[in-house]
Amino acid sequence: MARLQDYYRKDVIKKLKAKFGYKSVMQVPRVSKITLNMGLGEAMDDKKVIAAAMSDLEKIAGQKPVATIARKSIAGFKLRENWPIGCKVTIRGERMYEFLDRLISIALPRVRDFRGLSIKSFDGRGNYSLGFKEQIVFPEIDYDKIDALRGLDITITTTAKNDKEAQALLEAFSFPFKEKDMG
Repeated sequence: MARLQDYYRKDVIKKLKAKFGYKSVMQVPRVSKITLNMGLGEAMDDKKVIAAAMSDLEKIAGQKPVATIARKSIAGFKLRENWPIGCKVTIRGERMYEFLDRLISIALPRVRDFRGLSIKSFDGRGNYSLGFKEQIVFPEIDYDKIDALRGLDITITTTAKNDKEAQALLEAFSFPFKEKDMG
């Protein structure tokens, strides 16, 4: 069992149950999935970009990503329908907790000029999104072997009913937020 998953079951459930007054353990919010996404606009010119990005995402997530394709043609962007324009991967279960542990303890401290995560990135339904400008903050990526710096979007989907519960869940996992109080 992943270290963070064990911590959630032993400590976080008790903390959140006491804080919000849940009657059942099943009411306590939990992380249900984490989605990693890379948009690759430059992939229209060079098809090797998709392969390199998928390789990077596979190293970061620990499982094979899926290429995302354009749903419709857009002449202004010289984009055709069904062309690959990005890649994504959804991780769940034990792998998700291991990724979350690496994100909190290794990747976020390696971000240049890091001053904490904004609490404004919650979507109103208890899900949190954050983005990286470069994928090299993850130790799995070797800086000498990458062809270009690419951005990466991460969405943490929880079962929380609102942002306050989701923030309490992520703070229990020691997420480094800037402000403490939801306004």
